[in-house]
Amino acid sequence: MISKGTILLVEDNRDDEVLTLRAFQKNRIANPVAVVRDGQEALDYLFATGSYTERDADDLPVIILLDLKLPKVNGLEVLREIRNDERTRVIPVIILTTSIEDEDVIGSYTLGANSYIRKPVDFTEFVEAVRTLGNYWLLLNTNPSAGRR
Repeated sequence: MISKGTILLVEDNRDDEVLTLRAFQKNRIANPVAVVRDGQEALDYLFATGSYTERDADDLPVIILLDLKLPKVNGLEVLREIRNDERTRVIPVIILTTSIEDEDVIGSYTLGANSYIRKPVDFTEFVEAVRTLGNYWLLLNTNPSAGRR
């Protein structure tokens, strides 16, 4: 697939991180992937604070894949912060989680998630989900941040 900017993967489980990166490779998603492992690190990355103060704050990801069950700051709070800031509010946020709780689905959409995907346990299903995600969000969808680059 054509690379159109960085994907931010917010994932605290290393096995799920490896699985996601393998699924990207298998689907030839060539975008660079920045991986952060907790909610606070995600916010620091996005807003160029904390250990990311040297990062160019204007170089925003084209999509954010956000787990919900995160240490330090949970995924719903990260989503709230993303949507409350003018710089990040239009970045597509895809919730990628194992949670099947209705309150998580409703909360995610209420706070402005663009999509909610439950991580399939089976790798083949997960690869297919990532292929679909990549085709839509990286190839077909027009990202508002594309005009800023």
